[in-house]
Amino acid sequence: MYDPAQLRTFLAVAQTLSFTRAAQRLGVRQSTVSQHVRRLEDATGRQLFTRDTHRVDLTLDGEAMLGFARTILEAHERAAAFFTGTRLRGRLRFGASEDFVLTRLPEILESFRRDHPEVELELTVELSGTLHQRLAAGRLDLVLAKRRVGDTHGELVWQDALTWIGAPRLRFDPDGPVPLVLFPPPGITRARALEVLEEHGRAWRVACTSTSLSGLIAAARAGLGVMAHSRGLIPPGLVPVPARAGLPELGEVDFVLLHGHRRGSAQEAADALAAAILAGGDRLIRGPIPP
Repeated sequence: MYDPAQLRTFLAVAQTLSFTRAAQRLGVRQSTVSQHVRRLEDATGRQLFTRDTHRVDLTLDGEAMLGFARTILEAHERAAAFFTGTRLRGRLRFGASEDFVLTRLPEILESFRRDHPEVELELTVELSGTLHQRLAAGRLDLVLAKRRVGDTHGELVWQDALTWIGAPRLRFDPDGPVPLVLFPPPGITRARALEVLEEHGRAWRVACTSTSLSGLIAAARAGLGVMAHSRGLIPPGLVPVPARAGLPELGEVDFVLLHGHRRGSAQEAADALAAAILAGGDRLIRGPIPP
């Protein structure tokens, strides 16, 4: 009843909230994306998106279709693998940025391991900048991480706004240095936060530095300072800093998949995991796992 190609297009639009970016991810024309969505809406008899010239949003029926689309595509992939007799094997070195520590990425990895039990999955959790370096050095096969503003490499999973977050009752002197809770270099959000503050002539001081997202969250919850973070991945217990604090806008951030240069079984396994992440990407951006 539902065409897998149309379902993949639907997921791409749902995750990027953009027909243009979905077309770029899928390598097709925007008109093809529109056609797939229209045909899927015809098949369901429901409107899946509301859209105008500035914004695309899921309807309630679109939210419901997310789970169905994932289930159908996962079943389709398992059936295809079974009847073609293909079984992935080998070692796959996968790197994920600290941003995903509190998301449902483990659920996606668990499903991948269940479907491909002969793949030896090796996970590295690090800063996005460090993962980029390890991928370039040939030490990773696939990376899910942020990319720097202006970069174009990588397969876009989704784009999100960066925002300042802190404890709900956080107070600091608007005329004094901004207390910052930061990843160390080469953290991409760190670089962006400092760049924006410098551009606007705002003084700042480092209140906490940690390579661990959990460490930064603890410091922010304690009221030590503010941190730059993806709006779609705000950890429990922290909230966006009110506009009256006068902090400058941070802009947007892209989360992308980047492939290494190995061939053979490693590349096949990386392609399969990348497809699983793209299919289940909405689970990463629908809010963190509650404590």
